[in-house]
Formats: sequence, C-alpha cells, structure tokens
Amino acid sequence: MGIRTARAEEARAVLAFWAEAAEGTSITDDVAGVTRLIERDPEALILAEWDGVLVGSVIAGYDGWRCSLYRLAVLPAYRRRGIATALLEAAEARFLAAGGRRGDAMVLEANERAQHAWAAAGYRREDHWRRWVKPYPWPVKGD
Repeated sequence: MGIRTARAEEARAVLAFWAEAAEGTSITDDVAGVTRLIERDPEALILAEWDGVLVGSVIAGYDGWRCSLYRLAVLPAYRRRGIATALLEAAEARFLAAGGRRGDAMVLEANERAQHAWAAAGYRREDHWRRWVKPYPWPVKGD
C-alpha cells in the first residue's frame, strides 16, 4: 500500500471512488471542486493505493488555525486492513508539521461505522457544537 497526495488530473477518479466508498455527497462533489481543492492546497487530499488501485482517501485541510478532516473513506473490499489508520497518520503528521493542535472530523450522524472508526482512532464527539451551513452563491432577491 502507498500513501500520497492527489493530482488535479485525478479529480474524476477521486469522485468515482467517493461514489463507491464514501457515504453522502457534498455540494463540492464535482471536478471543479476537487480540482480547486488540490490546486489551492496540494497536500490536502491524501490517497491510499493498493497495487495501483485507489482504495482510500482523506482530506486533511489546514487553514493556519484549524485542522479539518473530511472524506475518510476506504473501498468496502479493502476495509479492516489498516488503510484508514495509515491515512489518518499521514493527515496528523501533516497537521503536526504545520503546528496544528487539534483535528476536527466531519462525521455523518447516521454513519455508525464511521463513528466507531473515528473513536478507535482517538477522536471523540463534541455534542456542544453544531454545524451551520449556507450554500454559495447566495440567491438573488426576487428569484
């Protein structure tokens, strides 16, 4: 297994991987969104490969203040082989090297398997926080 960062030309492959391995979708799940992420922060999208097959991903975003984790996913046929652990280790090494002090993971409420995986990796749920979102662009008045 190899761990590496994604390249912009892999955006379609990453999206196809997420369609199979990740739970849920996002407003940014398109080629432009993935490409923009990679171009803005080339180290953020970390991939795992097994014999040339894309088998895992995690987005390790760092804005200079927060360490944010998204899209930790492993192909179902490759789960329970340490891939998620290796991805998180790579993400955490990135954060520590940059001076990060705490990782925040976005985990779907209904995804119990993911909640168990994050807990096993040492993360804990903080119930006093709630996510607030507003999609862009904002609607134009009168529309």
